[in-house]
Amino acid sequence: MARRRDASAGTPATVLLEKAGVTFAVRAYEHDPRAASFGLEAADALGVDPSRVLKTLVVEADGGLAVAVVPVDTHLDLKAVARALGAKKAQMADPAAAERSSGYVVGGISPLGQRRPLPTVVDASASAWDTVLVSGGRRGLDLELSPHDLVTLTSATLADVARR
Repeated sequence: MARRRDASAGTPATVLLEKAGVTFAVRAYEHDPRAASFGLEAADALGVDPSRVLKTLVVEADGGLAVAVVPVDTHLDLKAVARALGAKKAQMADPAAAERSSGYVVGGISPLGQRRPLPTVVDASASAWDTVLVSGGRRGLDLELSPHDLVTLTSATLADVARR
């Protein structure tokens, strides 16, 4: 996988990856606004195993915001993410708060290049793959990169936070 620059894909996430010198691929697809699940839509459109496509969820843990990154074919275990963050409890953040904090719109929130870096937990299953896909910062745009680079660039903790 070679580093690719796509002028139409210039988002804070791609800028961060370019600046860090990380190898990544831009994977764009035609987003259908009627899609029930942004992540499953991406997996299907790109022909990728849904376990390799990760969704970015913003949670509120003990009054602060944090990010959880899990495969699109799973659900976030809020108790597990709270434990991973060292919090008493976690709940899904208000979508407007997630957008304000990240600088991205819901359905296009990337764990990379967020306006305010937040504590991040990536599900441990991501490390089973050579590459994973995450939102590139807008609907219809994913970025493929190594899970190691994802964890490093987000200063994430790896933990079992997804459930089927």
